[in-house]
Amino acid sequence: MAFQDFIPAKGILGSKWIGFENFKYMFSLPDSRRIFVNTLAIACGKIIIGTLVPIIFALLLNEIRIKWFKRVSQTIVYLPHFLSWIVLAAVIRNLFAYDGPINQLMESLHMTPVLFLGSNQWFRPLLIGTDVWKEFGYNSVVYLAALTSIDTGLYEAASIDGANRFKQMIHITLPGILPIVLLMSAINVSNILNAGFDQIFNLYNPVVYETGDIIDTYVYRAGLLDMQFSFATAVGLLKSVVGCILLISCNQMAKKFTDQKIF
Repeated sequence: MAFQDFIPAKGILGSKWIGFENFKYMFSLPDSRRIFVNTLAIACGKIIIGTLVPIIFALLLNEIRIKWFKRVSQTIVYLPHFLSWIVLAAVIRNLFAYDGPINQLMESLHMTPVLFLGSNQWFRPLLIGTDVWKEFGYNSVVYLAALTSIDTGLYEAASIDGANRFKQMIHITLPGILPIVLLMSAINVSNILNAGFDQIFNLYNPVVYETGDIIDTYVYRAGLLDMQFSFATAVGLLKSVVGCILLISCNQMAKKFTDQKIF
């Protein structure tokens, strides 16, 4: 379909073959650069912050010695992961509405209210922040598991040598989980063109297309709403090819730096 002028009535076998015309048309569109920039900016923000926050949370949680408090904390931060973006989008829209609790708090602090979901300045940070909040608890599970594999004898030896908890974290804990961090980062990089369709589709509107429109939402509008099936398939195919190349590259990098392969 990506290489055809696809017409549903004629099917794949009956539609005209046009080669790379859909791809040429994609790169000639004035919106193509904006869409790719938005996708990369949002995806990179989610990957970078969404990797750092779970690591920090796992390190902090690992230092808690009160078991019941540790279990309660884990449960609370895990819960958002299991909620659909359809539900969370309604919550976020109410929280960040112009007359919502966030703006009311800002007014009480003598700050100017902000239309978060209608501002190109605030929409991207809102997307990245809410996605990290939803997923960081669940993503920290991997790092918590990695922490349990570190030999406790190393901590005992460091303690005898006079290292405090912070120095033990810097010189034992972080190096101990570094292979897992690199491996998870390599996996995440392959999703660089996946900025999160479910979240953005449920939160964006035409006012914030300038900073919030990504490849997947554009494909949805072009392919399903405008019925440009071949063009939408070409865009989706390009994204898949780039993701595949990045995944293979990251697999080799993970093997080189961590001696572990993704597949």
